[in-house]
Amino acid sequence: KMGKQRDLSLETYIEKTTTNIEEDRAMAKSLLIDVMTDMKASTADRREMGAIAAKYVENLQRSNEQLVKLAAILQRQKTNQVGLTEDDKEQLFDILNENREDGQR
Repeated sequence: KMGKQRDLSLETYIEKTTTNIEEDRAMAKSLLIDVMTDMKASTADRREMGAIAAKYVENLQRSNEQLVKLAAILQRQKTNQVGLTEDDKEQLFDILNENREDGQR
């Protein structure tokens, strides 16, 4: 299974990675809005809700970092036109695994 994923085409990696990032961001934004609404309604739970909100913001920041990594890989691809380097493949594979692990929590 792992070997097959490493052999995916650049387009497939980009598509899967971008889809995972977009889905992750949408979920984090939705949950963050819910938490912020709850925080406004109940001052007693603000401390607990604040910690939860911080996790969602952290998740959004991580997805921003993933997008930057992906953009850097794409930029190198445009300038080099030589396919994915092993480092590029590792970075994309790591991003896919991060998103998969986040989704299981």
